[in-house]
Amino acid sequence: MNRIFGRGKPKAPPPNLTDCIGNVDGRVESVDKKIARLDVELVKYKDQMKKMRDGPSKNMVKQKAMRVLKQKRMYEGQRDNLMQQSFNMEQTNYSIQSLKDTKTTVDAMKVGLKDMKKAYKHVKIDQIEDLQDQLEDMMEDANEIQEAMGRSYGTPDIDEDDLEAELDALGDELLMDDDSSYLDEAATAPSIPEGLPGDKSTNRDGVLVDEFGLPQIPAT
Repeated sequence: MNRIFGRGKPKAPPPNLTDCIGNVDGRVESVDKKIARLDVELVKYKDQMKKMRDGPSKNMVKQKAMRVLKQKRMYEGQRDNLMQQSFNMEQTNYSIQSLKDTKTTVDAMKVGLKDMKKAYKHVKIDQIEDLQDQLEDMMEDANEIQEAMGRSYGTPDIDEDDLEAELDALGDELLMDDDSSYLDEAATAPSIPEGLPGDKSTNRDGVLVDEFGLPQIPAT
C-alpha cells in the first residue's frame, strides 16, 4: 500500500515560543548590524560635507547622506517592531510557564493531601489521649515510689529551737578556734638553747643561765 499511495509526510512539531523568540532576537541583531553600517556611512558623508564648499558636489553628497538616513530610520522602525514582538512573546511564555508551575504545585499538594489522609486513618486521637493519661499516672506512681524509698526510719523528734541554739553555739566555737593569741605567746617563749653543755651565758636581763636557758644556782 505504501508503494501505491506513498507515505505521508511526518507532521511538523508545533510552534514553540522559545524558538520564535530566539528567531526574532536574531533578526534584531541583524538589523542592528545594518544600522551600525549606515552610521559609519553617515559619519563619512558628514566629514566630507565639512570639507566641501557649497555647490553641486556638496549637494550630491548631502543627497546620499539623506538617503542613508532614511534607510537608517526604516531599519530602526523594524528593529523596534521586532523588539516589541519579542517582548510580547516573552511575556506570553512567562505566563504559560507560570501556569504550568502552578499546575505542578497543585498536583503535588493533592498527592500530599491524599497521603496525609491515609496516614491520619492510622492515628486515633482517643488512643493518644489514653496513652498520655497512662504515662502521667506512671510518672506519679514513680514519684511516690521514690518518696517511699527515700523515707527515713527511727529518726527521733528534735526540737527546732534546740537545733538553732546548737547551731549558734557551733558558730561561737568556730570563732574561738580562729583565735590567734597563741601565736603571740609562742613569740614571747624562751629561745631554744644554742650552746653546748657547760657553756655560760646570760639572758636579756643579765642573769647567768645554763645551756637550757635556766638561771644558774651559785655554788656555795
